[in-house]
Amino acid sequence: MSPLKRKLCCRLAICIIINIANSTIIVSYDRMKNHTPDQIDKKMLAALQIDSSMSQRELADKVGLSQNACWRRLQVLNAQGIITGSTIQLDRQKLGLGLVVFVMLRTRHHSAGWLKSFRNHVSTIPEVIDFFRIGGDYDYMLKVVTEDMTSYDRVYQRLISKVELDSVTSYFAMEAIEEQRPLPL
Repeated sequence: MSPLKRKLCCRLAICIIINIANSTIIVSYDRMKNHTPDQIDKKMLAALQIDSSMSQRELADKVGLSQNACWRRLQVLNAQGIITGSTIQLDRQKLGLGLVVFVMLRTRHHSAGWLKSFRNHVSTIPEVIDFFRIGGDYDYMLKVVTEDMTSYDRVYQRLISKVELDSVTSYFAMEAIEEQRPLPL
């Protein structure tokens, strides 16, 4: 095994390397499998939710780690799927997207085939930025962001064009008091 592979293996796992008669046997225990995010991980995640553009050095300083320890923890959080990407937040008003509509949907159809078709259809509508299956009086809730009432009507027409829905109720946001808040860690 090359020194580079051995070094990488030992960073991500506890390795026991045994040489027997010119053969190398590696026994490893994967640290990532059983890692539960601790308080340091949660501090890192909270900081990244606020500013994902910060450098590793800034993040390490913020949470009191060395840059290497910070990097290793980020690798584990990525490998576990806890970190699923990095994004930026945009000011929708400055982009001309001033209308936010919460659309409540009710349907009589609950088969797996209908649901798959419905999910695929809604996923093709870029103005739908959040999509939930919910309990209560309605079955689904969408968050739609668009320019104005005319553009919302186009979204509405597209939404009802391919799937049968029992009712569609739209609630128009008058003010965003809190929007895109970080997850509570």
